[in-house]
Amino acid sequence: MKFRKSTLLPSLVLLAGVACTLAVAAPDPAPYKVTEGYKVDPETMKGFRTWRSAACDRCHGPNQEGMVGPSLINSLKTMKKEEFIKVVRDGRLDKGMQSFGNNPAVMDNINQLYAYLKGRSDGAITRARVEENK
Repeated sequence: MKFRKSTLLPSLVLLAGVACTLAVAAPDPAPYKVTEGYKVDPETMKGFRTWRSAACDRCHGPNQEGMVGPSLINSLKTMKKEEFIKVVRDGRLDKGMQSFGNNPAVMDNINQLYAYLKGRSDGAITRARVEENK
């Protein structure tokens, strides 16, 4: 089978473009594992415990839907993990968000806290109070 350069090259370029798009568009795996809407893996459970111990509900509400602080359910729909970590670590003092950068209980579990809140934001964790899946 013979191909003319003019027909083969555009096809190869198109295939390469599709392959690159698929590689870039692959979503990150969820940082949490949840069943039945409220039973979570041990690491996500650590995130819930961190949420409780840091008393984040005082500002963000018991269901993460906001009070004097914003709804984290809405915020984490668009906020990248790196930005989340920066906000928790450094605070947003001009908006009333304190810094947790010197709080080892929070900073040692920042990835787990993110997993818990991301699960709530994604709708995979359907209620604020979770249980460890055993």
